[in-house]
Amino acid sequence: MLRWLKLIIPAAFLLLALTLRFQDPVLLQEFRYRIFDNYQRLSPRVYTDMPVLVVDIDDKTLAKHGQWPWPRTVVAELVARLMNAGAAVVALDIVFAESDRTSPENLVAGFGDGPAAQLVRAAIGSGELPKHDTILADVLSQGPSVGGFIPTNGKAERLPLVKTGLAHSGDDPEPFLRAYPGAIANIPEIDEALAGGGSLSPVFDSDGVIRRVPLFVLVGGQIYPSLAAEALRVAQGAPSMIIKSSGASGETAFGENTGVNQIKIGQFVVPTDAQAAMWLRDTGGVARRMIPAWTIMDGSAEAERLEGAVIFIGTSAAGLKDQHSTPLDQATTGVTLHAQMIEQILLGDFLERPDWADGVEMLFMLFMGLIMLAVFWIPKLGTAGASVISGAMVFGAIGFSWYAYTDLKMLFDPMYPSIVGVLVYSGTSFLRFLDTERERSRVRSAFSHYMTPSLVNRLAEDPSQLKLGGEMRDLTLLFCDIRGFTTISERLDANELTELINRFLTPMTEIIMESEGTIDKYMGDCIMAFWNAPLNVPEHRRLGVRSALQMRKRLVALNSELALESAAKNEPPIELGIGIGLNSGICCVGNVGSDQRFDYSALGDTVNLAARLEGQCKTYGVEVIISEGTLQGLEDMAVLELDLIQVKGKTEPIRIFTVVGEEDLAESAGFKALEVHHRAMLEHYRAQDWAAAREEIARARVVSDEADLPMEGTYELYAERVDDYEENPPGADWDGVYVSLTK
Repeated sequence: MLRWLKLIIPAAFLLLALTLRFQDPVLLQEFRYRIFDNYQRLSPRVYTDMPVLVVDIDDKTLAKHGQWPWPRTVVAELVARLMNAGAAVVALDIVFAESDRTSPENLVAGFGDGPAAQLVRAAIGSGELPKHDTILADVLSQGPSVGGFIPTNGKAERLPLVKTGLAHSGDDPEPFLRAYPGAIANIPEIDEALAGGGSLSPVFDSDGVIRRVPLFVLVGGQIYPSLAAEALRVAQGAPSMIIKSSGASGETAFGENTGVNQIKIGQFVVPTDAQAAMWLRDTGGVARRMIPAWTIMDGSAEAERLEGAVIFIGTSAAGLKDQHSTPLDQATTGVTLHAQMIEQILLGDFLERPDWADGVEMLFMLFMGLIMLAVFWIPKLGTAGASVISGAMVFGAIGFSWYAYTDLKMLFDPMYPSIVGVLVYSGTSFLRFLDTERERSRVRSAFSHYMTPSLVNRLAEDPSQLKLGGEMRDLTLLFCDIRGFTTISERLDANELTELINRFLTPMTEIIMESEGTIDKYMGDCIMAFWNAPLNVPEHRRLGVRSALQMRKRLVALNSELALESAAKNEPPIELGIGIGLNSGICCVGNVGSDQRFDYSALGDTVNLAARLEGQCKTYGVEVIISEGTLQGLEDMAVLELDLIQVKGKTEPIRIFTVVGEEDLAESAGFKALEVHHRAMLEHYRAQDWAAAREEIARARVVSDEADLPMEGTYELYAERVDDYEENPPGADWDGVYVSLTK
């Protein structure tokens, strides 16, 4: 089930992320816009001298020519000077929505009916004192001039005049344009005098930043151009503009009816978003673009810059509140935006976010999410490989997005798809981590009772080893059994017997596990263990033999405890004896059983021989017997050869040995003396020199007693054999092999 959860949960998250992206809430839009803003900050449009200027009514101009609003005569003088300088068009980022309050006809209303008032009224009637609005209208009508209006959400009694011829191809653009019910327009006299009129409103995104300016808007059901688009049309003398929308010839889109694609203004073609807005390719504030209005009025401005230029009249004066935020400037003037639009069009330096960009980003997000899901189902790839692929895709997305911005001038969001892909990766990684931890927990649970914690932790790092099946490994196997346990069990009830078994098995198990051994199984009073599986254990032969010696010592302490307890109860003492057999060699080890239940165990002839050697401990009167395979590399320990024996079930004889101590005992004088007599005993015995063998047995007995080495049982056995062979010689072809008839 967890395997499917690793697919279902990340897939559900991916589907949720795709749905969220399809809905595209404001939060995601702002996140995307901030990325595009950073692109512009890293690589802004570089300003170059263009025939596009802003005549700025700045604070110094107001100080020289009076506070705003100026009399229309002053504005008329400013416009006239620009037209006389040869401007291609003069566009006013100003709305004259009411009659000039400083005009004579408005001033005379406050004069009363006295002689002076009558004289002024007569002068107005005769034309000697013309209206200021009329003066401005006359000036505007004499040259290429464009005025502005402000779209509003309130219904207006009068809409601006339409000065632009308009055609469209493809879908009807009206449903896609930003719509307003009304507008604040110029008074009719001025409106009629203008060669063109356009909207002054940019697009304020939800965070208050201007990133786009509409080239067309819908006001009161009528399509109007923007101030910048209209200024460019009038400057070229073009009678009309063309809107190209989805469905037009040569246009493709991600889906149908996706909106406006581009606008043709005279000889210039401008790509737009679906709502006919042009993306701002920002330069930030540039002083060279601005000409103070007072320099025009006093004639100190550079006349050559004015000739043939598209000139916007606006204000940067702080008190007039025409300040806005753009990607590069926290407080730029509104009129600058119109100038930047014309600069971009003349340069052909556009930013685009095609109508298919959303679809491409969602497809990439789906592709990346599916790739992240897929890589985790490739076992050989692993987490590191998945991380590399995930990182490559994220950096690839960011790199492509940056390339698209710098070289293709297109805007693609690399972050949301990448974040979703990384989250899918992280979620899948987390589920894999949980799965791995579950496997490790299962490994720990399965082996914690059989192996030392350090080995369990090492095995938990690679749980894949826990599978049905096995492998051939060089192991050291140990069998340990209690001698005479049946007789002991007859004295005890079930609870006492269980307690005794546990008191024996617990310390013996601790010794094996502390020496990096693995407990295979318990068979009543018998322990089966092995070394060098499931993990590599260097020196596994030495560790197995040392464990056997420590088990002997621990049994002495346990027997002392049992004797004291029996004495306290006034009962006969219980004394446990053990036999330990060790064999080393290649055998099969792994999880053996069925698909429903299996145990980690070892199988093969190597295992069987270790069990046979444990059974021979009673025969030779020793507690530990090892094979020649286990002896390899342990010649420095206190080892004595016991016999050349053919155990039951085997056809080939093997040499068997007993270990009476570790390296320090092997260097002792007592053991070295015993070793000499013991070896001599075996040589005489195999040479059928029974008398010499009997003498060496006697000497070895004395030395072993003096050195307190437990070999009496072995020498008693050989003494009996010598007596028997003297009476019944084995024959000239006897090779010294003892054939065991018991297990």
